[in-house]
Amino acid sequence: MLVLVTETASQKAEEFGFHPGDIVQEWLWDDDVDDSIRAAIEELTGEDLVDEDYDSAVDGVIIWWRDGDDEDELSDTIVDAVAVLGDDGPLWVLTPKPGRKGAASSTTVQNAAKTAGMNAATPLTVGADWNGIRLRAFGKGR
Repeated sequence: MLVLVTETASQKAEEFGFHPGDIVQEWLWDDDVDDSIRAAIEELTGEDLVDEDYDSAVDGVIIWWRDGDDEDELSDTIVDAVAVLGDDGPLWVLTPKPGRKGAASSTTVQNAAKTAGMNAATPLTVGADWNGIRLRAFGKGR
């Protein structure tokens, strides 16, 4: 079963909606992140992930989010990320799965997204210990 879990978005980074040549910005990195997800995105895009200090436009965003972090901070981070994200670029909030240390409620992510003017999709398994929630601006597809 573990093979099926790791063969989701972490092994098939294209499920994130990123493409070769895309610049993907990573927010709130810490030493608990799943490096296989990061490596899969870098392999697909052929580019290193850039951090939140990167000051040019980007093609996609991942935000690592854990329970215990301030929901208002997540809303602010989403707004900051959208400011540098190109039109219709994928924006993902990655959270530890339920039962894992730092697991965040999807309601927390949904509330923060709504505050930031975004819709949150249903969580998707992106790694053995992480779920991903894609955010879209209100009125933009599913």
